[in-house]
Amino acid sequence: MEVILRQEVPSLGREGDIVKVASGYANNYLIPKGLAALATPGNLKQLEQKRAAIARREAVLMGESEEVKAKLDGKSITITAKAGAEGRLYGSVTTKDIAKAIEEQLGLAVDRKRLEPPEPIKQAGDATVTLRLYPEVAASIEVKIVPEQVEAEVTEEEAAQLRAAFSQRLFARQ
Repeated sequence: MEVILRQEVPSLGREGDIVKVASGYANNYLIPKGLAALATPGNLKQLEQKRAAIARREAVLMGESEEVKAKLDGKSITITAKAGAEGRLYGSVTTKDIAKAIEEQLGLAVDRKRLEPPEPIKQAGDATVTLRLYPEVAASIEVKIVPEQVEAEVTEEEAAQLRAAFSQRLFARQ
């Protein structure tokens, strides 16, 4: 089934593209959400009239994306996360964390869905994250993961005292 995209759909196309998709995908997802319209002769004629407006809008978006890329490309941000002794994080650094850090440290609000880390960040250190601003425009951001100081581990002597106190309470109940 051929449809005309009304908005950019990742992995499918941009606004104004005519794409062939499965009828179930079109009827159950794209058309009800307003992302696409059927490629009827009437809709194709309207699309031809809208092409100039779409081209102008895309030129503006491309220019804005280039400006943001110039501000972000090559910059670095620092994120503090809880980590174990070898630098292994408790959990991972998510795209939400990265987007929040970019907004706080660089003053630019970015959509977390456009951040593309090469792999899940589960280790302290440096990682390069790609920010896909527009299909042809991407910025690289250096993310430095700094381990947060976690309380010192319990010494063997303290552990023995805790076990003794626990066993005293346990036997006192019986």
